[in-house]
Amino acid sequence: MKLLNDLFSTDYGLMSIIGIGFMLCMAAFFVRMFVVKMNEPPVPNPAQVGKGNREGQTSTR
Repeated sequence: MKLLNDLFSTDYGLMSIIGIGFMLCMAAFFVRMFVVKMNEPPVPNPAQVGKGNREGQTSTR
């Protein structure tokens, strides 16, 4: 009981709750952002559009 009393009634306890809550929100944000980014279709590189050969291949000219 003393633990919960210290956690919710002292300045360092409240700051710990705020820090833990912030970290959990940040983790949820990054997980959601990475899942959305992984499911996006790839965007073609504008520098290679129209060249005809792919990266790593040599030209036959």
